Amino acid sequence: MRYKEFKDGVQLSRLGMGTMRLPILDNDNAKIDYEKAAKLVDDCMEQGVNYYDTAYIYHGGKSEEFLGKALAKYPRESFYVTDKYNFQAEPDYRKQFKEQLSRLNMDRIDFYLLHSIQDSFADEMIGNGCIEYFDQMKKEGRIGYLGFSFHGSPEVMKKLLPLYPWDFVQIQLNYYDWYFEDAKELYEMLAEAKIPVMVMEPAHGGLLVNLTEDAAKELKELNSENSIASWAMRWVMSLDSVQVVLSGMSDENQVNDNVKTFAEADPLTTEEQERIEKAAKIQHAAITIPCTACNYCTPNCPKGLDIPTLLKCYNEAKIGGAWRVRHLKDMTEEKGPAGCIGCKACTRHCPQGFEIPRYMEELAKMLEEV
Repeated sequence: MRYKEFKDGVQLSRLGMGTMRLPILDNDNAKIDYEKAAKLVDDCMEQGVNYYDTAYIYHGGKSEEFLGKALAKYPRESFYVTDKYNFQAEPDYRKQFKEQLSRLNMDRIDFYLLHSIQDSFADEMIGNGCIEYFDQMKKEGRIGYLGFSFHGSPEVMKKLLPLYPWDFVQIQLNYYDWYFEDAKELYEMLAEAKIPVMVMEPAHGGLLVNLTEDAAKELKELNSENSIASWAMRWVMSLDSVQVVLSGMSDENQVNDNVKTFAEADPLTTEEQERIEKAAKIQHAAITIPCTACNYCTPNCPKGLDIPTLLKCYNEAKIGGAWRVRHLKDMTEEKGPAGCIGCKACTRHCPQGFEIPRYMEELAKMLEEV
């Protein structure tokens, strides 16, 4: 396992274990399969992983308790635990922090974040006194290092950075979001501020593991032995300001593949970088709808839906996650994607023949999950 110095002599493994996608029982996310999940933690510890990430809301609030129990048999100085204050789940930060220490059965949390800051509630969250409180906890030794995880715009990031001498920041960073979302801009802001970056979703929630055949071919032609996932991990690891790359490993094969990647991977060559960019573009073209907003469809929709706008939102959700278009939930059902009745009048008038009702149904289902 490769390590990188954080600060104060702290050496962190380049690979971190996320606990948002642990093995479960009965298809119930709140029922962690303790035996299988604990085996994954043991495998990671054995392979030198020393950074473990959890949160108040993961697995229906059960992830913290699980992680505390799974790590209890190891010397406390042999690992670092990351946890997060979730404003939406429990605004009372004092109550939540106390509960987290209890769930973990620990007297300190090594790395602590304000969780998943988004544009819609950033001002309310940072204005409620939580930063001052967690800074005090840091001074008292209850928190080692303080940062935040981010799912917002570059504009909001600019507002957050001067508010506190953040020790680290966690962002969604992968080669797909680099080329098609704002990951590059966010990363460069943090690099300029000399703030270490912890990476979440390095494989874009599986998107960069399950590439289309044509996209995967671009990578396999150069190296047919390494996994598709390893390309995503190596790309992120090559960025200078990246400290730890989190992976939500849910089985032993994922652990072994990641450990191999982080132990052996060489820096990407120029040709490999070019192939990754090409693969990203192929993948992008395959999962998004090239709607030109010609509006031929809208006059013929009996429900009066703004179809081009909804298709644009569909693309945003497919690329960056449905949370990016959660504002659609504020619309009346009749004007949102669920308002589509599947009559196909739009498809008949679409110059490109898009199956618009299918996309509306898929978008509606994605919104149900946020």
